[in-house]
Amino acid sequence: MSKPYSHPAGLEPEELLKQCEVTFGRVRGPGGQNRNKVETAVTIKHLPTGLDGFASERRKQFENRLMALKRLRLRLATHIRVHVHHAKHQPSELWQQRRQGEKMSVNPNNKDYPALLAEALDVIIARRFDVAGAAGLLGITMSQLAKLVRHDKHAFSLVNQGRTDQGLPALK
Repeated sequence: MSKPYSHPAGLEPEELLKQCEVTFGRVRGPGGQNRNKVETAVTIKHLPTGLDGFASERRKQFENRLMALKRLRLRLATHIRVHVHHAKHQPSELWQQRRQGEKMSVNPNNKDYPALLAEALDVIIARRFDVAGAAGLLGITMSQLAKLVRHDKHAFSLVNQGRTDQGLPALK
């Protein structure tokens, strides 16, 4: 039996942070005295990959930390690939829990979105950017899969560039 699908973007925050270095700093600009004198900016660097997430737009360090973690998880989803079989991939437990029939409705602000996006991209890339074939493996419609990818501009660009390189039409 093959091991279950797992991607770094799908790790629980505590587990992901064990693999990261978190640094704090100050940034200049609007936001009042607190922003200029308190280290509210947060950078979270994933040590195994070198990818990071940064946030400084909030006045509270805790809020910036959450935003930086979200951005890191999205970068992991779009930049790190986990090998999946192009024809025998079994959707993850999370994917199966979130799927409703042939639909996959997930808000890009949902905590599960980066993990679902990572799995979708891994399957799409394993299928050589055949989005319809990937959707079939994942048990959803092509339009649902395209919608999931379209929520993230980097993922959408990655898929369209891959489709163009394969001589396939770009997703709209």
